[in-house]
Amino acid sequence: MAIQKPSIPKGTRDFTPEETAKRNYIFNTIRSAFESYGFQAIETPALEQLSTLMGKYGDEGDKLLFKILNSGDFAGKLSDEELLSRETGRLTRLISEKGLRYDLTVPFARYVVMHRNEIVFPFKRYQIQPVWRADRPQKGRYREFFQCDADVVGSDSLLNEVELLQLLDTVFNDLGIRVCIKLNNRKILAGLAQILGQEERLTDITVAIDKLDKIGLDNVRAELIEKGIPAQTVRELEPVLLLQGSNSEKTTALRRYLAASKQGLQGIEELDYILKQAEKLLKNAKLELDLSLARGLNYYTGCIIEVKALDAEMGSIAGGGRYDNLTGVFGLPGVSGVGVSFGADRIYDVLTQLTLFPATSVLTTQLLITNFGEEETAWCLPLAAELRENGFRVEVYPDADKIKKQLSYADSKGIPFVLMAGADEIKQNKVTLKNMHTGQQNLMSPQDLLRFLKTTTL
Repeated sequence: MAIQKPSIPKGTRDFTPEETAKRNYIFNTIRSAFESYGFQAIETPALEQLSTLMGKYGDEGDKLLFKILNSGDFAGKLSDEELLSRETGRLTRLISEKGLRYDLTVPFARYVVMHRNEIVFPFKRYQIQPVWRADRPQKGRYREFFQCDADVVGSDSLLNEVELLQLLDTVFNDLGIRVCIKLNNRKILAGLAQILGQEERLTDITVAIDKLDKIGLDNVRAELIEKGIPAQTVRELEPVLLLQGSNSEKTTALRRYLAASKQGLQGIEELDYILKQAEKLLKNAKLELDLSLARGLNYYTGCIIEVKALDAEMGSIAGGGRYDNLTGVFGLPGVSGVGVSFGADRIYDVLTQLTLFPATSVLTTQLLITNFGEEETAWCLPLAAELRENGFRVEVYPDADKIKKQLSYADSKGIPFVLMAGADEIKQNKVTLKNMHTGQQNLMSPQDLLRFLKTTTL
């Protein structure tokens, strides 16, 4: 019988030690920024009840949820009629009660409701965990990927949005990525739908226009018409989506266009405040009011945010917004929330494209202690422990192989120094230190070795 070649599911990846180290550099940079703004870490399960997840992401999002079959004989209680009905939605409810989380925001809302008696509001939390989406894998889009979220719940102050924009600016400045932060407001989009007489089609409109960057104006126009929105209405919408000029010029034009919509005007005032405050505070990020930004997730109710890298071909690398009504569906109405999410995997791809990973992001072993035999290794082990206690990354080669093989191992791993302690060195209570870059070797005492390593850039 032929042995099946091992593989992993499409849209998932293995990570080498170097890739893992670079990913940890991203996570640590983001985590440090989160904590500097007062966010605290929580974690939630990879599995959630499907009832928690369904209906929170719109029809398209629901289709991308990974559903998990019930344990045991999941189909045993189903009738032949039910099995043969081919009613996918009904069958799913009968054989699957759980799913993999689609994002971190909905599980967070569930967490807030379940732990509301333990939480001090406003509650600032961050979460760095993987999520799963049954999407079509492509460049920058995976079925399993990490999100790094920061959210504030229990406050409707727009200062939260301003601080989150500062947080985005801080993270991407620390990573060395030049970005444009695009802003819009769902109230503005609702106002547009109201002015156009299409209030009941708000979701159809936002889902379509959110694809403007990906599929172009012609295809967005076709999709809107296909969903039943009159061609004349679509033509009236297009000039607003394509507004040009400065942020202040765009808000001025919008005030005229949405003069008859109270909700639309409220969205403009919110956005105007956020823009004016943030523009004074951001160090490097560019701020842009983008009327085509819709973020098709149903739970956003106010400001919406998307971040694009300026120097790399990539989709959004971060995004977020306000979701005032999300906890209400879990029985806790009136709790306002706003947050941002960093796409760590896309950030990794951008840093790779732009060769922005610092050399220190991959921390290799600094010193390899060679193995000359059992007695010599026993003499070296306390020295290895002392070096580690002093903060150095030290390996002891496990086998008494030929020294050439051990040096080749150090070279292949990029280890800068190799320590050799054979019988002659041990008699003198000394070691030989070899610089793998220059080939230079020096005989020194363990005390001199420690002093040397402390004053050397490794």
